[in-house]
Amino acid sequence: MEKKEEGVKLLGFWISPFSRRVEMALKLKGVPYQYLEEDLPKKSSLLLELNPVHKKVPVLVHNNKILCESLVILEYIDQTWSNNPILPQDPYQKAMARFWAKFVDEQILPVGFMTLVKAEKSIEVAIEETQELITFLEKEITGKDFFGGKTIGFLDMVAGSMIPFCLARAWECMGIDMISEEKFPGLNRWIKNLNEVEIVRECIPPKEKHIERMNKIIEKTKSA
Repeated sequence: MEKKEEGVKLLGFWISPFSRRVEMALKLKGVPYQYLEEDLPKKSSLLLELNPVHKKVPVLVHNNKILCESLVILEYIDQTWSNNPILPQDPYQKAMARFWAKFVDEQILPVGFMTLVKAEKSIEVAIEETQELITFLEKEITGKDFFGGKTIGFLDMVAGSMIPFCLARAWECMGIDMISEEKFPGLNRWIKNLNEVEIVRECIPPKEKHIERMNKIIEKTKSA
């Protein structure tokens, strides 16, 4: 009988929060995998072959089955390897985890990065809009160790890969204290809890190298 973990490959990019969250899931499940680093400005022929639609990472290959888009991949991993569940078992809680995950990727990311960098209104307005969105997550995490409850789960991987270890470093580059402990005590406690989880620490990009790269991305975005 073929083992489920056979032939697992992940195409990723070290700075990509979307790649990092998939690695967190694979590590949590204890799934052995081969990691293939991509250089997104110089996309490999393999990436273009495996993901011709979006031409982006991550791409998961499992027993010759190809999956793209990080949220889709996370659900596939959770359903394929049943140990250490990522998504809640309760249908409502599962739906809400999906809802907030899309909220992070589709609202907090563009507003918290593109709007800030472009600052088409004013930097103060952009900060206010970003903090208004983050307040929703503050309410969700209040009274919890993790969004998943007592252990790291789906939304923790999505928000954790994006906010404290990606956007926060971009905000640092811009000199913005976006998620101060005074304003967002719940999220700051959650970030401290995340830092204590080994699989999360293993997937965090090196800070100095990350900030250097974020500075370049910010400058490129401003001039675009």
